[in-house]
Amino acid sequence: MLEEFGPSLYLADGPIVSFYGFPYPTRMAVVQLADGSLWIWSPIALTEDLVSDVESMGPVRYIVAPNKIHHLFLQDWADHWPEARLYAPPGLARRKPDISFDAELGDEPDPAWATDIGQVIFHGSFAMEEVVFIHWPSRTAIICDLVQRHLESNMGGWKGMLMRLDSLVGRKGSTPREWRASFIQRNLARTARETVIGWNAERLLIAHGECSQTGATKIIKAALSWI
Repeated sequence: MLEEFGPSLYLADGPIVSFYGFPYPTRMAVVQLADGSLWIWSPIALTEDLVSDVESMGPVRYIVAPNKIHHLFLQDWADHWPEARLYAPPGLARRKPDISFDAELGDEPDPAWATDIGQVIFHGSFAMEEVVFIHWPSRTAIICDLVQRHLESNMGGWKGMLMRLDSLVGRKGSTPREWRASFIQRNLARTARETVIGWNAERLLIAHGECSQTGATKIIKAALSWI
């Protein structure tokens, strides 16, 4: 199930889940850190094939949720790899007290992965803040819900029309309209956007829609121009 996306970086697509009645594909990323251990981003539903692929790559040491709505499969992963440390984004530990997190993500990466991965939080929203990452060896920006680029072929009917009105369909991409409106302190989000642009990422890996092997910084600038 794991596919190589860049050097030491892999992705896997999971099932489509319903988010307030809208169909959302799921996708996760696996980074093989310099010490051989694995860093898991936004884990999807566990299957035997996925477990086999992951375990063939190395020991799972870190499991990361990028925002507070990406938690559906965290407990399954934590149960399967109890030795791994589980990291919450801002707000998730309070929302899901039944999940035992080891730490909360901040604007600076944990020293355990700082050599391989950088990060920044998009602050300023009263609804949800997201942690965005950069995988340095592959120059890949890893973004969850802030940039969505759903395929035209998957967005039919009135629900697809609404997602088009939100600019979430097609290669340009954007952020859901209601989430955009929640950023009442856009200066904070603007600072994070400038940090991400400064990374000068070449590749873009996103959870929902079309990833890109080239031109990541240009895509991010356009998709987050509303900030």
